[in-house]
Order: sequence, then C-alpha cells, then structure tokens
Amino acid sequence: MGEKQAEMVTDAVAARRKCFVDAAAASFFEHGYAGTTMSSIAQRVGGSKTTLWSYFPAKEQLFAAVVDDIVDIYGTALQMDLPLDVPVMTVLETFANALVDSLLQPPIMSLHRLVSGEAGRFPHLAQLFYDRGPKRGRQRLTDYMAAKMQQAELRAGDPSAASQQFFGLCQASIYEYTVLNMPLDENGGRVKIEADLSLALDSFGRAWAVKG
Repeated sequence: MGEKQAEMVTDAVAARRKCFVDAAAASFFEHGYAGTTMSSIAQRVGGSKTTLWSYFPAKEQLFAAVVDDIVDIYGTALQMDLPLDVPVMTVLETFANALVDSLLQPPIMSLHRLVSGEAGRFPHLAQLFYDRGPKRGRQRLTDYMAAKMQQAELRAGDPSAASQQFFGLCQASIYEYTVLNMPLDENGGRVKIEADLSLALDSFGRAWAVKG
C-alpha cells in the first residue's frame, strides 16, 4: 500500500470512528447511559455491531471517547495559556471567562446533566468524566496558583484549596440556572455572567491576592 492510500485508509478509519462517537453522544443524551445499547448506536450509523466493537469493545470505552471528544472541542479553559509573566488577576479573569463559556456550551452542559443523572447507578462514569475533564482543569489551575504563590502574587497557602474556591466562585449562580434549565434573559444571561464573574474575581482577590 502506497503512502497516499495509507493516508486515505487512516482518514476513513478516523471518520468512521467519529461517526460512532457522534451517534453515541446523541443516544446518551437522548436515552441516558443505561438506555443506550451498542446495537442502537450501530443502527444509527448504519453499520454492524461487529464493526463498532472493533473500535470500542465496550460501551464504557465509547462513553470515554464521547467525553474526550466533547472536552477537546469545547473545553477551551483546558487549552488556554496561563502565563506566569502576566499579573495573576488578569490571567484569572481571562480563565474565568473561558471556564464559564466552556461550561455553558450545550454539549458540555448535556454531558454534566447526563453524568449527574447516572452517577447514582454508574459511579464509575462520574469518576471517568471527572478525571478526563474537570480534574484536568483544576490541576492546571492548581499548578498555576502554586507558581504564583512562589512568586508572592498570591498569599501562601494550599494551591489546591485556592483552585477549588476559584472554581466554586466562578460556577455560582449562572451555571446553576443553566444546568437546571431555568430561563435566562433575552441576552442569554451575558450581563449576569459578567456581574457574577466580577464578583467572583473580587472575592477571590480579597481572599488570596497579595496587595501591592
């Protein structure tokens, strides 16, 4: 097989895999994890269960692929730079906006609702989701805050506690409204988001930032 043919085969395999992942996401969101079968996913795509199993031998592996796909596409807070040569509150303001924008993306919100609804019956799914999404973001921010404590821009303390408090402040109010599917104003809640984040940053800065 020539190089061009090999690339075509690789592209075809990737495209086929993406079709299964997209179909699985749609089915999980519509019917829940328990209500989704491998057979129904194969039927959505129009392929055989044997083909699906060759990509994903178990439903849990397919769910993990759905999580990874959504996080990679919509998890901008996991990908943005956290430069150490920029004032800490400036970086945290940018991060806070990226975080909330990520959390409010419909696929991310659907994933949160799905995991919350299934966590009682399938606690391993909640752990899988946490490890591949929220935990990664919190660890990045924890590492950043530890560095800023070393630079004396944040007061000395437990960087993981600071990170946890920052996430909690940023997710207050607007996130709860959205995850509960409560109505927002005609601007999509943007004014409320900005007000909430301003208050969150002010509260965090009062608690952790070293005053110049």
